[in-house]
Amino acid sequence: VKILLKGLRSPQESVNDLSPIESFRIPTKEELRELHEEPTDPQAQQEIINSIEEVYFSNDSFDIVKYELERLPPVLSLQELEEYRDKLKQQQAAVSKKVADLILEKQPAYVEELERVTSLQTGLQLAAVICTNGRRHLNIAKEGFTQTSLGLLANQRKRQLLIGLLKSLRTIKTLQRTDVRLSEMLEEEDYPGAIQLCLECQKAASTFKHYSCISELNSKLQDTLEQIEEQLDVALSKICKNFDINHYTKVQQAYRLLGKTQTAMDQLHMHFTQAIHNTVFQVVLGYVELCAGNTDTKFQKLQYKDLCTHITSDSYIPCLADLCKALWEVMLSYYRTMQWHENHDQDEAAVVSSVSDGNNVVGTEENSFDRNYVKKKLEHGLSRIWQDVQLKVKTYLLGTDLSNFKYDDFIFVLDVISRLMQVGEEFCGSKSEVLQESIRKQSVNYFKTYHRTRLEELRMFLENETWELCPVKSSFSILQLHEFKFLEQSRSPSVSPSKQPASAISTTLTLFEQYCNGGNPFEIQADSKDDETEDVLASNGYESDEQEKSAYQEYDSDSDVPEELKRDYVDEQTGDAPIKSVSRETLRSRKRSDYNLNKVNAPILTNTTLNVIRLVGKYMQMMNILKPIAFDVIHFMSQLFDYYLYAVYTFFGRNDTFESTGLGLSSSRLRTTLNRIQESLIDLEVSADPSGTLTAAEERKEKVPSPHLSHLVILTSGNSLYGLAERVVATESLVFLAEQFEFLQPHLDAVMPAAKKPFLQQFYSQTVSTASELRKPVYWIVAAKAIDYEQMLLLMANVKWDVKEIMSQHNVYVDALLKEFEEFNRRLNDVSKRVRIPLPVSNILWEHCIRLANRTLVEGYANVKKCSNEGRALMQLDFQQFLMKLEKLTDIRPIPDKEFVETYIKAYYLTENDMECWIKEHREYSTKQLTNLVNICLGTYINKKARQKLLATIDDIDRPKR
Repeated sequence: VKILLKGLRSPQESVNDLSPIESFRIPTKEELRELHEEPTDPQAQQEIINSIEEVYFSNDSFDIVKYELERLPPVLSLQELEEYRDKLKQQQAAVSKKVADLILEKQPAYVEELERVTSLQTGLQLAAVICTNGRRHLNIAKEGFTQTSLGLLANQRKRQLLIGLLKSLRTIKTLQRTDVRLSEMLEEEDYPGAIQLCLECQKAASTFKHYSCISELNSKLQDTLEQIEEQLDVALSKICKNFDINHYTKVQQAYRLLGKTQTAMDQLHMHFTQAIHNTVFQVVLGYVELCAGNTDTKFQKLQYKDLCTHITSDSYIPCLADLCKALWEVMLSYYRTMQWHENHDQDEAAVVSSVSDGNNVVGTEENSFDRNYVKKKLEHGLSRIWQDVQLKVKTYLLGTDLSNFKYDDFIFVLDVISRLMQVGEEFCGSKSEVLQESIRKQSVNYFKTYHRTRLEELRMFLENETWELCPVKSSFSILQLHEFKFLEQSRSPSVSPSKQPASAISTTLTLFEQYCNGGNPFEIQADSKDDETEDVLASNGYESDEQEKSAYQEYDSDSDVPEELKRDYVDEQTGDAPIKSVSRETLRSRKRSDYNLNKVNAPILTNTTLNVIRLVGKYMQMMNILKPIAFDVIHFMSQLFDYYLYAVYTFFGRNDTFESTGLGLSSSRLRTTLNRIQESLIDLEVSADPSGTLTAAEERKEKVPSPHLSHLVILTSGNSLYGLAERVVATESLVFLAEQFEFLQPHLDAVMPAAKKPFLQQFYSQTVSTASELRKPVYWIVAAKAIDYEQMLLLMANVKWDVKEIMSQHNVYVDALLKEFEEFNRRLNDVSKRVRIPLPVSNILWEHCIRLANRTLVEGYANVKKCSNEGRALMQLDFQQFLMKLEKLTDIRPIPDKEFVETYIKAYYLTENDMECWIKEHREYSTKQLTNLVNICLGTYINKKARQKLLATIDDIDRPKR
């Protein structure tokens, strides 16, 4: 049953696979046909098939007989066995019939497929026959045609290779003979021919470099070429000190044959660098050994920098001159080298343009590239050569301390370096920053000692200054002083001194053009030394004290000063003239004319001021000579002004109560300037601290102790208005000094380096321009003491302000205050008899006094405990009376802080809402003054909560001020 159920196999295969036991049970074809033809019920047949046990449908290893035998019961019953057998037969018959139906159904497809297989087998047999025939024919073609033809081709190729080898052997034979010829040409010193032949041999040998015999020849050729290049390099180095046109032309031709024009240029620059080093070393070594006086060779082993430190003071200047002469020869050789290339390039370009036919475009481009490279290399080498020269001279300059040199010798050094810098500018357009920096260091070192001495002298002058007026003519000008005569000589219309040399150079030959064929620009220095420094020595230092004294007497004018001083102040004080009848414009114009009149009066200055001005003139003379240190000299000049400014402030303007007044007496710019001076210039330490660092000690050397006012100057006397005369002389002499610095600014700006000009601008904008601002703090001290403001507060405290009637008479304190002002006016007149008081000074004094008086009035009103509306009217009456009388005493309009008082009095009339806005807008009043307004004015009209709100607003405003 199991086998019959496998319908996928063909009938023949199924028969072959049956075991003997199973085969006798298989129905024949006739039986199958009979089974198929036997009419049966398909449904019944299907049920019989379905009743077959699943085990019969298992795999091929299933043993059916064993299975059936094992299923037999222990006790056999023939009837049951027959029934079971019949059942199996029915199942077998049903399966056989089903198999027969399937076989008959698939029979046509089986036959068709079998035919296709047979056809495919026939086609494969035919293909095998065709392949066999093809292989047989290919073997015949291979043996009869291909092998014979390829053999002929291989023989022909071998023949060609042998011909090429024969040609190479002949060329190698020629190269061997050429090597002998090349050696002969080298012995004859025919370098161009040798180079030409050597290059041709190298080109040919490179083609056959794979032969061992050629590699040896190629190595010999390379050694020969290197030997030629070494000899050429030696010849090239000789032109660095002594340029020869013919010699240099041959060397360049040889390098061009080598194709190493660019390499030659690189080597040339290296030789120039080496020549500079060797030249300066030999010059300095010669002087060092000469001064040493022995033949010790230890100096030759020293570095150039160390060698320079062994130069003595006596040999320093001649060694510097010889050093510059030798360096000039090197630079001149480089200059002539550049000239040769320029001329050669022009000639070559002319030849190329005349014979150019378009056939040698590539070669022309290569030559053009080489020329451009050489040109750029030479142009770049200018600054490089000059940089090396600068560094060598710088090392020499800084190797010796020049601070102890004589002035003439130091000026001669400057002249030599100045001429060298002129050479550098003509050589490569350089500004010689390295040389300028080195000579600047030496000049600053030289000048620092001088300046330190001058600062100490200035401190001595200031501490002994009694601040008395030094009488000079009204026409006095600093140009009349001997120290400033050089300004008259150097000035020319519309042309600054710094621009004059440039115009002169443009119309004359350069140094290289003058000395191209011989001579040396550094040989003329010794002859012209005396002429160049003769005028300078006459005004150098402080040795001409007698001349200074005579100069003072020359400009003295004792007879005209008292009249001018008296008239000056009388003009300012207009007395009791009816001011109100004069228009405001007329008053302003008169004030301007008064001020202009004061300008032509004799300037106010002291002996110390005149000494500082003379010192500035001497500094400017030295700066004119020592141009490399122009910035440092101007910096030292600024220290003279700084110290004078600081001294005036320390003597007359320092007061810790300035800012507490809220008047802004010292501007932020003035405070910044004073702090800067104190930090940078003033030595505040009493004695040196032994435990201090070296840096701190060096910084202290640059500083000056703070000056102390002479005990002869009394600033505490009320009769002299607390030293007003001395204060006027001090502040106005400072203003005059600032005016002279302003006058000199164009001269200083002309010599100041462009990079340092911001310093000069800052000095003028932050320091010089603040001189007049020092008037406010100085004269505020006088104004604060000249009038008894405390007494006025006591008088105001006794006034009853809660009156019930409107008063027509002002209070007594107003008359007392006006009397104080009249007394102040009288004492001011007394002081003006000693010293002229300029209009700006009197205006500042009156402004300070009035401002303090008005603020005292507000403070008095803020102390009021009770006040009525009538009392407020009385305040206004008092203030108007004060203003009316005050306007007769002074010309100042408008009255300072007038609105400060009026606004405060009017605030008494404000309502609750208006008061809150008013408090926020008027922060110039103190917390006490604002609180008084709330408590006294609104206290009886508003409730406690509203008052607390206003007081909180005041507290919020006051909090940031704490």
